Amino acid sequence: MKKELTIDQQEELLKVLQIRFEKNMQRHKGLDWSKIQAKLEANPKKLWSIDEMERTEGEPDVVGYDEKSSEYLFADCSAESPKGRRSICYDHEALEKRKENKPKDSAVNMAEEMGIELLNEQQYRELQELEKFDTKTSSWIATPAEIRKLGGAIFSDFRYNTVFVYHNGADSYYAARGFRGLLRV
Repeated sequence: MKKELTIDQQEELLKVLQIRFEKNMQRHKGLDWSKIQAKLEANPKKLWSIDEMERTEGEPDVVGYDEKSSEYLFADCSAESPKGRRSICYDHEALEKRKENKPKDSAVNMAEEMGIELLNEQQYRELQELEKFDTKTSSWIATPAEIRKLGGAIFSDFRYNTVFVYHNGADSYYAARGFRGLLRV
């Protein structure tokens, strides 16, 4: 699969991202779109990854800036877990263990193919400080190795004005559970 966008696709995506950026300034106070756009244009592979986030209905937006690495942080900001990434188990190992009713993919596989990472618990909680997400759905989050070794995986959602972190078997999947990603540019 070619991980590049045409010039026209890049221009169209940049327009969509700029409109979203300007509509949601509370997510990225003090950041300048022109600097972000220049960084995106200089990183076509990252732009392709953001397009994958957009294509799967994640509505990626800038949610921060990492001073140490000089990177902008893009995360999925769709109100609910991205529709194009639901009904999936946690990782490839879990997918392989299912003998019947296998889901189409796993969160870890999809994230790797898209060139993004799953949000970890801290990142998920920080995202929830910007707005309230996953009030009707849930999202797989990066699972600590000690939990995964025992067959589990963790996911989060927002209910009753609280971020909840739960566990499930890594091979489980639900129509209302997907995953949110993070990309550093």
